[in-house]
Amino acid sequence: MRKKIIKERVIPSDNQNWLDLEYLARVEVTSEDAAHPIESALTSSAKSGWRAEHSGQQTVRLLFDKPQRIRRIHLVFREEKQECTHEFVLRWHSDSGEPYREIVRQQYNFSPQGTTCELEDYTVDLINLTALELSIVPDIRGGDACASIEQLCLA
Repeated sequence: MRKKIIKERVIPSDNQNWLDLEYLARVEVTSEDAAHPIESALTSSAKSGWRAEHSGQQTVRLLFDKPQRIRRIHLVFREEKQECTHEFVLRWHSDSGEPYREIVRQQYNFSPQGTTCELEDYTVDLINLTALELSIVPDIRGGDACASIEQLCLA
């Protein structure tokens, strides 16, 4: 297995036509640390990312003003302080009236002495998307880790 541990910040390629999420969507979050608001994670030039104010499962939901066609989802998660096992579920909803549909469910481990960054990049074809929901369990063992997203970009 080939593996590389990276410590630098991961930024998606600038040649991608990333959506201006602050302009196109309303966002709902279950918790937010005032020093790390959700806006800090929603651009390709994001710097500090979003962090929940308290531990436990959290949800970030993007509600679009107009239906969108999404072809790429780029997520960056970072945890440098404590060892934990994160789980996230990404779901989407269309204007068809059907319930939310799952895109992916993923678990990964963070360790301050090793892996501190998880990059997820998905090629999708989601037509008439009206909502995207990201549910995060920051530590499936029930620890006190806080959910965070360094970057969430859509194209």
